[in-house]
Amino acid sequence: MAEKNERDDFLGKEESMESIEIPMSEIRPFRTHAFKVKDDDRMKELVQSIRENGVLNPVLLRPLEKGVYEMVSGHRRMHAAKLAGLKSIPAIIRAMTDDEAIIAMIDSNLQREEILPSERAFSIKMKMDVMKRQGKRSDRQRIGKSETCETTSTTQWWKSETAAAIGESENLGRTQVRNYVRLTELTEDLLDLVDQKKLPIVIAVEISYFGEELQRWIYSYIQSNGMIKKSQLAALKQFNYENLTEFSLIQVLNDAVAVQPDSGKIVLSPRTLDKYFSKSVTTEKRQEVILDLLEQWKSGRKRTRE
Repeated sequence: MAEKNERDDFLGKEESMESIEIPMSEIRPFRTHAFKVKDDDRMKELVQSIRENGVLNPVLLRPLEKGVYEMVSGHRRMHAAKLAGLKSIPAIIRAMTDDEAIIAMIDSNLQREEILPSERAFSIKMKMDVMKRQGKRSDRQRIGKSETCETTSTTQWWKSETAAAIGESENLGRTQVRNYVRLTELTEDLLDLVDQKKLPIVIAVEISYFGEELQRWIYSYIQSNGMIKKSQLAALKQFNYENLTEFSLIQVLNDAVAVQPDSGKIVLSPRTLDKYFSKSVTTEKRQEVILDLLEQWKSGRKRTRE
């Protein structure tokens, strides 16, 4: 009973930074947690640290109902504490709305040193959705519209101003923000390739505009061929997707690689030219010599034909 009273007293101190021990059996994970908890080397180090020193930084919870709490920040710490054999964990309990909890969950996790593209993508998307809802509520209060009203200005606001605001807070450009949001439209397999740095984000964004079935076929193609190019995706966009099969998709992608127009561009690297010029010779002088030699070659061919 004393423990229950202690918790009831604490819940009245919404902004208190004190912590109390909460049984982990009473804690539920955040319903839409955007960040992954992995049993990697960093987790092993955290488990060992907890075994030796305990949980030094309390987790952040919010009360759901009597005797049940939702984890807002600290999923990795609680997972490590369980692996270390603990039954309870120090926690700060704070009453929060759904939107406040989402923002707190995202902001606390973004302080980590290593953030996967998929984690950043879903956290930005969730943050944008929160700001979108807040923008609609503010707009309804301003114009006195009904709950279902959505004006064009409101829609344009969240598409532009929200992206800019989040970009500023995350040190990202507006285009980068939108690209990350596009990654949330990828299948899980393709998103894993992005996290593994086997699929560039710019290519992944292009793929995100295709439907789920085509994305599965594209993933299979990448698994078999190692990579896919923007020119191949551009060729694929020219076809009627309704009549496309996996076999015809493969044919389109292969043909786009096989038939590459010759741009006529020739690139001579400095390393190649260093075989024939001293490094002290300027780029302008090298170009002058090369053009002079080409003129001599051209004149020699003309005399031969005559």
